[in-house]
Amino acid sequence: MRIIAWNCNMAFRKKVDQILRYKPDILIIPECEHPDKLFFPDSPTSIVWHGDNQHKGLGVFSFGNYQLKLLPEHAPSLKTILPISVIGANTDFTLFAIWANNPLDKGNQYIGQIWKAIDQYEHLIKPEKTILAGDFNSNSIWDKPRRIGNHTTLVDQLNLKGIKSIYHHHGGHLHGKEPHATFNLYKNVSKPYHLDYCFASEDFILKLTDIEIGNYNDWKKYSDHLPLIINFDI
Repeated sequence: MRIIAWNCNMAFRKKVDQILRYKPDILIIPECEHPDKLFFPDSPTSIVWHGDNQHKGLGVFSFGNYQLKLLPEHAPSLKTILPISVIGANTDFTLFAIWANNPLDKGNQYIGQIWKAIDQYEHLIKPEKTILAGDFNSNSIWDKPRRIGNHTTLVDQLNLKGIKSIYHHHGGHLHGKEPHATFNLYKNVSKPYHLDYCFASEDFILKLTDIEIGNYNDWKKYSDHLPLIINFDI
């Protein structure tokens, strides 16, 4: 199973072909326009999309034998953090597709959204069959120590359930000291940050085969984010 998360910086209809070359089974696209505006050379099996702006929401697409269904527990106030049931030929699990961006929630626009989500969906976030992936818009370098729910406390809270960032676990990296960026501010390679993540429960971590971050030179003309590509032997 291949999961790809990529913030496309809008106009996904012009970039579909580029990401489909990597043959995702599940594709998570922040800043994605409404599916009615998209054309896929290979039609998705199922689509979940949510957003207030028809040009800029969160799109989740499955291909092949994978089916997606937005769970009825989705809290509209959390907007683009979507709890999704994924059913595949050899697996089923709960996916939290994430684009942490809610300008209407001042003071909690980014990491605060995810912190609220893990509280709201605590009963759905289980030590098995759970994946959280997408653009978290956060990193431990921006922690506010006195704030409940900064990036580090989020990582610690998920770790209590055995849910870990695949990039950090696989590479032995520390949060806040990532050697690889997933985002370059204004597409400037001298301003790198790690903002995109895939957290997974231990059953998925044990089935991980590899993780890849897209090459800057290959993707800079499409977005300031690089795709996160995760492969599991399911």
